[in-house]
Amino acid sequence: MQSSNRTVHIGLIGLGTVGGGVFRLIQSHAERYRKTRGIDLRISHACGLDEGRARELGVTPEQFTTDWLDIVNDPSVDIVVEVIGGEHPATEIFMESFAHGKHVVSANKALLGRHMEKLAGTAHTEGVQLRCEASCGGGIPIVDTLEHDLSGNTVLAIAGIVNGTTNYILSRMAEEGLDYEEVLADAQRLGYAEADPSADVDGFDAASKIAILSSIGFATRITTDDVFMQGIRTISVEDIEAARDLGYAIKMLAIGLRTDEGADIRVHPAMIPATHPLAGVSGAMNAVYVVGDAVGETMFYGAGAGAFPTASAVVGDVLALAESISAGVKPLPEPEPYSRQMPVRSIEDLMTRYYVRLLPGDGVAATATEVLAAHGIIVDEVITRGDGSVVLVTDTCREGDMVAALDALAASDTAAQVANVIRIENIAAWSEGVEAN
Repeated sequence: MQSSNRTVHIGLIGLGTVGGGVFRLIQSHAERYRKTRGIDLRISHACGLDEGRARELGVTPEQFTTDWLDIVNDPSVDIVVEVIGGEHPATEIFMESFAHGKHVVSANKALLGRHMEKLAGTAHTEGVQLRCEASCGGGIPIVDTLEHDLSGNTVLAIAGIVNGTTNYILSRMAEEGLDYEEVLADAQRLGYAEADPSADVDGFDAASKIAILSSIGFATRITTDDVFMQGIRTISVEDIEAARDLGYAIKMLAIGLRTDEGADIRVHPAMIPATHPLAGVSGAMNAVYVVGDAVGETMFYGAGAGAFPTASAVVGDVLALAESISAGVKPLPEPEPYSRQMPVRSIEDLMTRYYVRLLPGDGVAATATEVLAAHGIIVDEVITRGDGSVVLVTDTCREGDMVAALDALAASDTAAQVANVIRIENIAAWSEGVEAN
């Protein structure tokens, strides 16, 4: 294939893990892009705060800058790649880039999860595109799949493991019988978890991703603030062993479901059948399960983070834009952002089964069963474990009723003390509405 007549100029803002991966990927593959795609990509500017880091990556003095405005204000730059994360100055980078007629490619899930409507709306108004494949699932091509490949479907469910840190922790707890704090410390030492792991272990990272994916899949505005979040800090080895005995695995799930009452959007640890494909996703890997009314069940699996997997998604977006630009054709502007078309269901209205583990004590099962029954909750199974703790498995009930029952149990003078409560996910509900073949 002949080389393009039009060089596409890239301004890269951020030279950390992902930015470094983007720089190295483009530099090492540039000749292949020219030969196989006819696209001549050139990184005109690379912005970072550490000149030593830039030199290590091979950034030339002519390319390097510490001021992102040098990129935004350069009329030759076609595409701005923002990989610094956070809200500021990322927001200003987006808005100034759009105002200068530049397309933006970003991996910034925290910003996009909260402000996609404003950012995409501005891109639409300015006639440019905002692309964010790398914001959800690292190298897994899930955003483009929802926007294009599955667009002929009514998406019924988007659910999966979208945070590698929590999956790494839960996997090692399950495989090695280690407790949460021990695995977390090891994950921090190995670089899988930050010094402050809150964004991962408390669910915010996953909530940002499921907000973005649900907005696209359900064609309705969902923000991170709409997502119910519960983290994994309370999960114990005892819970994992009890789940295994019941035929389940415990996974930190991000779930988006289309229901008759609205969008059901949540992030929390859940028990799923050990035979389900998601139960076998281990370590720091990610997987997204998408159910469409026509295609049925699909699953996308891969590395959810890291320099090159995330850079792969970023560069994929860059090439998608560059294909038109290099041919002298202006890419279509960003579509108008989705408005709120579907209400978001309250977590209190969730209908599911529950695992309740009680601390050892005389008569705890009978007492807890009586309190639950008073709130309309039926206990299907009672299991006394070797350590004297008691596990109750309930019938399907409303979350609001379960919360009220647990509050009543905590306020009573009984010996029944709850060690943990975990939702048992109704996997079958994910496929309700699939067309028969």
